[in-house]
Amino acid sequence: MKKSLFLFSFLLVIAFVLAGCGGTKEDNNAGNEENNNKEQTGSLFNEIKKNGVIKVGTEGTYAPYTFHNEKDQLTGYDVEVIKEVAKRMDLEVEFMETQWDSMFAGLNSKRFDLIANQVGINEDRLANYDFSDPYTFSSAVLVVSKDNSDITSFEDLKGRKAAQSLTSNYGAIAQENGAEIVGVEGLAQSIELIKQGRAEATVNDKLAVLDYIKSQGDESIKIAASSDDVSEMAFTFNKGNEDLVKAVNEQLAAMRDDGTLAKISQEWFGEDVSTK
Repeated sequence: MKKSLFLFSFLLVIAFVLAGCGGTKEDNNAGNEENNNKEQTGSLFNEIKKNGVIKVGTEGTYAPYTFHNEKDQLTGYDVEVIKEVAKRMDLEVEFMETQWDSMFAGLNSKRFDLIANQVGINEDRLANYDFSDPYTFSSAVLVVSKDNSDITSFEDLKGRKAAQSLTSNYGAIAQENGAEIVGVEGLAQSIELIKQGRAEATVNDKLAVLDYIKSQGDESIKIAASSDDVSEMAFTFNKGNEDLVKAVNEQLAAMRDDGTLAKISQEWFGEDVSTK
């Protein structure tokens, strides 16, 4: 009888010990799951705030949006807009200068956090990227040499050589109208090819073309046609960074409300291009 009581007591002790171990294991799993959830909810925006720096991809060769001035300082409309946005978010800006045709590859590889380079919003890009609210509204123009009387409309591009950045909205417009595309790195090179007779036209942003003609005093080219469609330009982000997009949009909205965005626009263009 004593042996039976002893055995029963011993088994109870073992059961309590095993139950205690099981409870500890479940608590540890719960803790691990909580830590995993914390890791999964970590965001690019949190990382940016932690480091105090936002990395921005831009060309640095596309006046008046992003270019180097006579002191070799990076400046331009897009540069000043994103700098003001970052300032209001208590962030420093680190600009990563990249050729246009490798800009999206840089964003894809997370070399930078967003693109500030007059990126037009279109369906193809919306399928792969997120955009801020638009901060520039412009239209496409067709540029030819001053003496060219054969190309007077976008339809006249059919079978003609057009100097275009290969991945730009404007290159797509030229292709849609049947042009043979000659690849270039930017507007200045496009115009140079027209002067050399290696291309007959280029489709580009109206504001950029007007700025080029004004700043260069170049009378060898002209605008042959303008599109009625208004293009919307915005900052571009990899998908999955909704909190960063929201934060940028909040600052853009504040800059519209207090007149800062219109002021920056007036300084660069003499008019407000931040609204339709």
